[in-house]
Amino acid sequence: MKKNNPAALLPIGVFLVMYLGLGILFEYVMRIPMGFYNIPIVVAFLTAILVACLQNRELKFDDKLELMAQGMADKNIITMLLIFLVAGSFVGVVGRSSAESVAYFMLSLIPARFAVAVLFVVACFVSTAMGTSVGTITLIAPIAVAVSQASGFNLPLCIGAVMGGAMFGDNLSFISDTTIAACNGQGCAMKDKFRENFGIAFPAALVTLALILVLSFRTPLNGTVSHGYNLVQIVPYVLVLIGGIIGINVFVVLLIGIASGSFIMLVTGQTAPTELLANMGSGVSGMFETCMVAVLVAAMCSLIREYGGFEALLSAIRRVFKGNKGGQLGMGVLVGTMDIATANNTVAIVMANPIAREMSEEYGISPRKAASLLDTFSCVFQGVIPYGAQMLVAISAANEMGFELSAFDIIPNLFYPGMLLLSSLVFIFLIPQKSGK
Repeated sequence: MKKNNPAALLPIGVFLVMYLGLGILFEYVMRIPMGFYNIPIVVAFLTAILVACLQNRELKFDDKLELMAQGMADKNIITMLLIFLVAGSFVGVVGRSSAESVAYFMLSLIPARFAVAVLFVVACFVSTAMGTSVGTITLIAPIAVAVSQASGFNLPLCIGAVMGGAMFGDNLSFISDTTIAACNGQGCAMKDKFRENFGIAFPAALVTLALILVLSFRTPLNGTVSHGYNLVQIVPYVLVLIGGIIGINVFVVLLIGIASGSFIMLVTGQTAPTELLANMGSGVSGMFETCMVAVLVAAMCSLIREYGGFEALLSAIRRVFKGNKGGQLGMGVLVGTMDIATANNTVAIVMANPIAREMSEEYGISPRKAASLLDTFSCVFQGVIPYGAQMLVAISAANEMGFELSAFDIIPNLFYPGMLLLSSLVFIFLIPQKSGK
């Protein structure tokens, strides 16, 4: 019989106090800009691991090191790390100008009345191709500000459209770190998770688009939006998107994107060979913290599982959530709670993965459904929390261009996360689960 020891969850509590507690103190009490991101998440996890190592004196320290090593050496963790690094290289190659070309190309084809809808669609496309919501917001939010200035659309509506589209791709992209973490953690193919996820995310996106259009037609306009673009720079994104959808191995897809992106950037004179290599290195470096977090979480979770912490958490979930549908909702609540606590949906998924795998066996949830639930619910919460990186980057982009904007101005315009939550609940309670992996 598995151990049931609630005290084994103490390291998670220590991490939450350090990361969430200090983040709230810095951001809202001391008013430090981007206060949550002044907390070194790696240090917070190292402290939590230290606490875990001090627990359970029945085990020798060498035995604890062995347990942590086994957790870090898991095939899924190694695969996840390699994909993170190659995805970072791709983003480094294609760079900012490619994403801007996608946006301005779309805006050049569509009348100004549909500009906010275009922002949403472009953000959906760019985030799905790039695999990063924060990167998408960083690139498209300044364009949203320009659209608001030129057309007369409400700025919070424009920013909200970009954030919603960014979370759409974060949830669905084959190279998103959340997708990578969820699929490898639950042992399912990315194309299976995509198909499971698409049926939930696409209806939510359509309803969001309809809401944006309704508001757009009620807004008086006073200008037009125009800007130059380079159409050929869109090609790497299209190749990655198509390759992922048809089920080509993610490493092959990313290598195709890197090769095509490098060729285009060099031939068009957008970058020099040495600069291209430096950009690839910068993209890979941008993934280092995410990789380190994945490794440390794997080590910490190995100790918590051995001490009986996961069994204690599962026991609590069993008491509250009953049956297959209840288990699915419980899995969503689990990862959502962790996301609220950590303000990072990838970290939330990595932390929830080992517990979710046991829940899948307990409640009869297929791996692809579990991966979809983890990714979807983490994106729902990450898309609206006022202290998340997505929100802070969006506010920062507006402030840098001379606009005073707060999270509470934007939150009422975040239609997509709300629709995604509603769609998820409909699929849990009204749509029969497919069999298979």
